Amino acid sequence: MDATDIAIIQELKDGRLSFKTVAERLNLAEGTVRNRVRKLKDEKILDIAGLVDPEALPDHSVVMIGVQVQDMDLVKKAEEFSKLRGVISVCVVTGRFDLIVTVMLEKDFGILKFYTEEAVKVSNIRSVETFVIYKSFNLKVPLQIHHE
Repeated sequence: MDATDIAIIQELKDGRLSFKTVAERLNLAEGTVRNRVRKLKDEKILDIAGLVDPEALPDHSVVMIGVQVQDMDLVKKAEEFSKLRGVISVCVVTGRFDLIVTVMLEKDFGILKFYTEEAVKVSNIRSVETFVIYKSFNLKVPLQIHHE
């Protein structure tokens, strides 16, 4: 990433801006903006998505789960967690936990269901600790609604 990529990303904080408008603001060709955005998306550096305050969603809540693993294959475990239903993000971290998993819960998909139907798929977990988010500031998440 260079300074131009960073400037384009800054402009795209409002994901509704057209590439033409971004190009005009940055004195670039529209094709340059389009190509750079496509490259950043292809390289998984940039996503352009609508995000929502989870507190505004009825019957939804977010929890963070601190995970300690038995083995030290942290990246593999993080990838396994990232594929589970409800998981918004997984981070490999320092401190007393190895991973921090952020999960969106719904009316019919609570923490018990997450642990008994989803987390159980990941082996070699030493311990978990769940942190229920009562109030958040600046937390925006992708809308994930699953119907069964």
